[in-house]
Amino acid sequence: MRQIVLDTETTGLSAENGDRIIEIGCVELLHRKLTGFNLHHYVNPGRDSHEDALKVHGISNEFLRDKPKFAEIADELLAYLDGAELIIHNAPFDLAFLNKEMQLLGRPPITEVVSGVIDSLVMAKELFPGKRNGLDALCDRLGVDNSGRTLHGALLDAELLADVYINMTRGQDALIMDMDVTEGQGGEAVVLDLSRFDLPVLLANEHEIQAHESVLSDIDKASKGRLVWRQVA
Repeated sequence: MRQIVLDTETTGLSAENGDRIIEIGCVELLHRKLTGFNLHHYVNPGRDSHEDALKVHGISNEFLRDKPKFAEIADELLAYLDGAELIIHNAPFDLAFLNKEMQLLGRPPITEVVSGVIDSLVMAKELFPGKRNGLDALCDRLGVDNSGRTLHGALLDAELLADVYINMTRGQDALIMDMDVTEGQGGEAVVLDLSRFDLPVLLANEHEIQAHESVLSDIDKASKGRLVWRQVA
C-alpha cells in the first residue's frame, strides 16, 4: 500500500477567509516503510502571513516572494498524490486549504484524487484518551526524536508524523513487519497464507486484564458511555 504523510503551513487559520498555503511537505510510505521519495515546496501565497502564524512557522513574507504560486506546483502535487492514502494530523484543517487551492484553480477536491484519508489526530485520541495528542506530545510519548523541531515546518513535521504513525500502528502488522516482504513479478505484495503457521495462543494474565479494563474505562469515559466493547458485552 502506498501512503503519503502530508503537512502544510499556511498564512493563517481560515481558508474560507482568504488564508493560503505557504509550504507543503509530503513523505512517502510504501508497505509501511519510508522510501525517501518525498515532495516539498514553499509557495508564494500572494498575501502576507498573520502575525500569529509567523510565530508558529517562522517563514517570512519576504522569503516567499520569489517562490512558485500554487498553480505552478499543482500538477506535480496531484500526480504525486494520485491513488495514495493520505495520513494527516488534524486532517480537516489541511484538507480545507488543499481543497480551497484546487477550487481556485477549477480543479476537483484533493479527496477525489487520493484513495482515502487517515486522521492521525483522531487515531491518537482513541489510543490516548484524555491526553495531549499534539505532534510534540506524541513524539515524546512514542520515543520519536523531535529535538530538531523548534518551529513548525511542513516537511519536518511530515517526517515526524510518519514515525509517529508507524509507532501508533505497529501492532497491526507486527507479524508481517518482522518478515521479509516479498513481491511478485509485477511488483505487487505477496499475500502470506497464515494458516501455514502454528501460532501459539497467549492468554492475558491478571495484571494485563486489569490494565485492559483500566484502558476501556478511560475510553468509555472519554466517549461518554459509547464504548463499543461494553455495548456488545
